[in-house]
Amino acid sequence: MTSHDIAFVATGVLALVGGLLAITTRQVVHAALWLIVALLGVAGSVLVLGAELVSLVLVLVYVGAVVVLVLFALMVTRAPIGPDRQHAVGWVRRLAAGGAGAAVTALLLVVLVPLAGDWPGRQVRVAPIDSSAVASDLFGTWVWPFEAVSVLLLVALVAALAVSRVGAPAAYRRKP
Repeated sequence: MTSHDIAFVATGVLALVGGLLAITTRQVVHAALWLIVALLGVAGSVLVLGAELVSLVLVLVYVGAVVVLVLFALMVTRAPIGPDRQHAVGWVRRLAAGGAGAAVTALLLVVLVPLAGDWPGRQVRVAPIDSSAVASDLFGTWVWPFEAVSVLLLVALVAALAVSRVGAPAAYRRKP
């Protein structure tokens, strides 16, 4: 086993453990934080495979935007932070969900394992990775639409915060 293999397995285990803890915890904020760990593990796996641009985009978009948006939504809506016991499901549903997850995992392994690797009669060719074309499109042609969307999202966040404070209790309102 090479050092790349060990790094790939380590980041894969990190993603797997983070994902399992994200879906099994009963606290919403902890689930969002474990989701960050899982996404960073996936980004590390992609980085070990040699796709630096995809790894960076995954960290920026998912960890930097989606998870922060989830945490912001939790803060704005004043969702309960403690364990959620109202939406608990019975053991039959948990067993059915576990069986469905195991079936999907088995199906994916049956389909994807033969595609990955050097099997007899199959030659795997690795193309050189060149992200300069993507970078020139992203920072040349599409830079202004991305900036416009970022300003629009910032205005939406400020507006959501302002709307959430209109009906806030007196203790949360700013005093004139």
